[in-house]
Amino acid sequence: MSRFGRAPSSRAVPDRTVAMLELADELLERVRRGVPFVTATVTGVAGSTPRQPGSSLVVDADGAVLGNVSGGCVDAAVHEACQEMLAGDHQPQALRFGYSDADAIGVGLTCGGTIELLLRHHDPAAGPELEGALADAAGGRAVAVATVVRGPGTHLGRAVVVRPGRTVAGSLGDELLDRVAGDRATDLLHAGQTGTVELGVADSLCREPLTLLVESSTPAPRLLVFGAIDHAAALARIGTFLGYRVTVCDARATFATPERFADAEVVVDWPHRYLQAQADAGLLDSRTVACVLTHDPKFDLPLLTAALRLPLAYVGAMGSRRTHEERLARLRGAGLTGGELGRLHSPIGLDLGARSPQETALSIAAEIVADRHGGSGVPLSTGVPIHHHSAPIHHSAASTGALTLSS
Repeated sequence: MSRFGRAPSSRAVPDRTVAMLELADELLERVRRGVPFVTATVTGVAGSTPRQPGSSLVVDADGAVLGNVSGGCVDAAVHEACQEMLAGDHQPQALRFGYSDADAIGVGLTCGGTIELLLRHHDPAAGPELEGALADAAGGRAVAVATVVRGPGTHLGRAVVVRPGRTVAGSLGDELLDRVAGDRATDLLHAGQTGTVELGVADSLCREPLTLLVESSTPAPRLLVFGAIDHAAALARIGTFLGYRVTVCDARATFATPERFADAEVVVDWPHRYLQAQADAGLLDSRTVACVLTHDPKFDLPLLTAALRLPLAYVGAMGSRRTHEERLARLRGAGLTGGELGRLHSPIGLDLGARSPQETALSIAAEIVADRHGGSGVPLSTGVPIHHHSAPIHHSAASTGALTLSS
């Protein structure tokens, strides 16, 4: 793995955490104008680092800079490397910055971790698949790009574009390898995740192990808020800020009005009926969050019975501890199992001492974020890790139905 350790330039880089496909609108415009660009993408992290795999910095031939890979501490050096690639050798290049490297200290990675990156030159005339992937991402359609980020030099930087249904465009150089890469990428795409996948040497797929970075772009995850109360309005506002597509549902038309919930889609319907209709239509997935704020057993019981039996990311319900115990008893009486009841976050939210609807919404949102990323919810000053990094994703035949690859 090569290193790049020059002094930082004075060029300012925007402090915005983005993946390449999140920049689809901007990059698609460059592709259609025929403007080449270089992407520097985080492919691996260790220790305390500010960015996750998939975070990208882009430099185009006109000199514009989008995104970042470190929140500023090594972005200037990476920016310089991108400029050199635009002006010279267009072959993919691997970079590494770590606190233990003397040259890396020079460019400012002082957080104590290590980041690995892959620089790729994108020529609109030479990569037709990229335009289609960017168009899908810009249009809100699910798509993933799987790129070889570690492995033989002959494969480094090669990529395939994957769409739902395991449709694969482009090639990594081998039909069987393309199929397995498509299977792995589809698994992450369905989960709305970006991550790395290790492919080994079994079944003659490749002579050396390969690592794929799968960058997924999916429609925004959904936040379903049941109960048209003041807390719901505050939660809708925070949910929109966090990138969710928010829906507020209540059976009472007097309270469920667009004027009260400007940050959300408003639906007047019985909550359990609406939830089941959305599930039947395939409009919910494993990223969907459901927050039950109705405070009324005639709404809560059928709604939670349905929600806890769906593969949702998070189900929470508002109420006192006494209400919670009474609710659990009713749900047991409705036939829910201990495992299903164990998925219920109730009383909803983290203990922030919240009093106002806005503070309560913040406590709910904080619990949703902690649950999503495995956070503890305790103060960072207690010594818990600042950054929760996911381990590389390894799939087996049991989970994907694809070939088993040993690493």
